[in-house]
Amino acid sequence: MRAVIGIRFPHFLFMPNGILITTKRVQLSFPRKLFSLRAKFDSETDGPVNLKVVSPALLTAEKEEAKAVLTLFLKKQGMSNAIAARTINKSDLFIDHLVLKLHLIHKSRYLVGRELTTLEIRDALNPYLESLLEVHGTLLVHAVENFPNAPIKEKTTTTVSVLNSTIDVKKLKAVSRVSEIGPTGKLRPQILYLIEHGLNLEQIKEITRRFPAFAYYSLEGKIKPVIEFLLDLGVPKSDIPVILNKRPQLCGISLSENLKPTMIFLENLGVDKTQWAKVIYRFPALLTYSKQKVEATIHFLYEMGLSEESVGKVLTRCPNIISYSVEEKLRPTAEYFLSLGVDVAVLLYRSPQTFGLSIEANLKPVTQFFLERGYSMEDVGTMISRYGALYTFSLAENVVPKWEFFLTMEYSKSELVKFPQYFGYSLEGRIKPRYAIMKESQVTLLLNQLLTLSESDFVKAVKKKVNKLLSNN
Repeated sequence: MRAVIGIRFPHFLFMPNGILITTKRVQLSFPRKLFSLRAKFDSETDGPVNLKVVSPALLTAEKEEAKAVLTLFLKKQGMSNAIAARTINKSDLFIDHLVLKLHLIHKSRYLVGRELTTLEIRDALNPYLESLLEVHGTLLVHAVENFPNAPIKEKTTTTVSVLNSTIDVKKLKAVSRVSEIGPTGKLRPQILYLIEHGLNLEQIKEITRRFPAFAYYSLEGKIKPVIEFLLDLGVPKSDIPVILNKRPQLCGISLSENLKPTMIFLENLGVDKTQWAKVIYRFPALLTYSKQKVEATIHFLYEMGLSEESVGKVLTRCPNIISYSVEEKLRPTAEYFLSLGVDVAVLLYRSPQTFGLSIEANLKPVTQFFLERGYSMEDVGTMISRYGALYTFSLAENVVPKWEFFLTMEYSKSELVKFPQYFGYSLEGRIKPRYAIMKESQVTLLLNQLLTLSESDFVKAVKKKVNKLLSNN
């Protein structure tokens, strides 16, 4: 059973106006479900997470990725580099917890031995950090540094205690409301409707903890019209729980005054209306942003040289680009790529997700890696222009081992400039086996032929080379 999120008040006083005041030390308790350090998780999975399938090297790399994600998240909240770094240094247990959370979310990926990209790690952990921020507010740093027990230092004033106690009471009331049994012996109609559409009670409680207003949305006026609208758009019923978990605020938006006009506005910008089901599943928050926020991003894309058609395709494939700050994220990243000689418009079109990466934590280390191995800045610019996803891979667990194997392959280093997509193929599942077959056959294929051909075409290409070799002899 899950623990209830709450704050224990050892000494408190109710004033005549109903406000709860405390000046004593407050113990902040974490929900066991959110902050379990066990390898086995409860009802969120269909079985235990087996960490034995993850190599120690990968765990180390993932900890570094988790630190980078947490650092950026803290800086986004206004924290300086120095303070964020100090917090990270005090948060080893919490970093371990984030890695376990990552394994929980992507359990199936680990079971088949597929490594995660930096973007996948970020997209898995950021919503979780957002949920913790909503729960703990200004006390998040205390929670992180003192995980799993986060005592709050004594306050000289009662302001923060009153504020947090009021917020906490609201959360508890909201969670209690979704669990209430009515006179008929059943849950509220809106809760039964949500359960009918794939959510379970624990998921509804979790959504309510993060967003208490969700408990008060009416069935006929809010929840049902939005869900039926999503289903009419072609959203599979199985996707409804994922969408509502990502953005419960959707159920609070007026269909006629906000949701539909926003969609028409985005369609006029080029979003493919036949792809709405996929777009909403990928990033449901898109429909909750203001028109001004969307326009700011669109103007930036035009400024970078994208056509109207290209902008529409970018929004369709990567709707979360709207969430990136133009001045704090998109423009600095564009300037960085321009310094490498990259055609930013082409990169934005081919790999818009790259613009969500951290310049310091993700982009610069990969660039430096190739510069240290003899490639010129122009070479690196060409590689990223041809394969923007290059920067989304883990340096330690993807780029380095594949580079080390490449050095044994008897190809010229210029081959990677021509075909940087090499880093996107599985080392154990494709690169090594195919190279072994080619060497055993004593023939040579271009690097892109070695990896891009289908299995049958690869066999044909090798046989053709062998026959040509035999005929020449």
